Amino acid sequence: MLFNSSDAPSQIWQNVLHELHRGALDPKHPFRFLTLATSGVQFPQVRTVVLRQLSPAMEFLVYTDVRTAKVQDLLETPRVSLLFYHPKKQVQIRVKALATLHVANALAQEQWKRVSEKRQSEYKSGLAPGTRIETPDLGWEADPENAHFSVLKFSPLSIEVLQLAREGHLRMQFELAAGWQGTWLVP
Repeated sequence: MLFNSSDAPSQIWQNVLHELHRGALDPKHPFRFLTLATSGVQFPQVRTVVLRQLSPAMEFLVYTDVRTAKVQDLLETPRVSLLFYHPKKQVQIRVKALATLHVANALAQEQWKRVSEKRQSEYKSGLAPGTRIETPDLGWEADPENAHFSVLKFSPLSIEVLQLAREGHLRMQFELAAGWQGTWLVP
């Protein structure tokens, strides 16, 4: 369990932040892979992305090819939902956030230095992600002159935590507008 009913909201908040930071630092942590939901053209779009960093300002950083459909979704509607789930602790964290795209600016350049040379090739495909191809090897044909790397930064407005428990589920909401003070909710 991440928290119980006798924990103070401030302690629950610290526990949440600790686990989110661990997700960014530990490749084996369940919060490393999160679900990102965007508003698509006809349907909401949901996909799994990798949490690369949780900044000191509590912004979630994710890397992506700038040509992906999710980038277009975010340029049109920058409101997103993020979903984290920890199966061992049986806790779900839902985040409502605003997205900003960073391409070839200071943040993107700083993050690009963190990407291993092997992984950098994933952002140098000559074809955009989602392009139809006849054989899988065509998807790896590189354009060595161009990297299509970008950083998505998600700035949270609201974080809701649901602790599943046999003795009764617990739910708490933290909002930026309230200074991240916790409010209990009916589960």
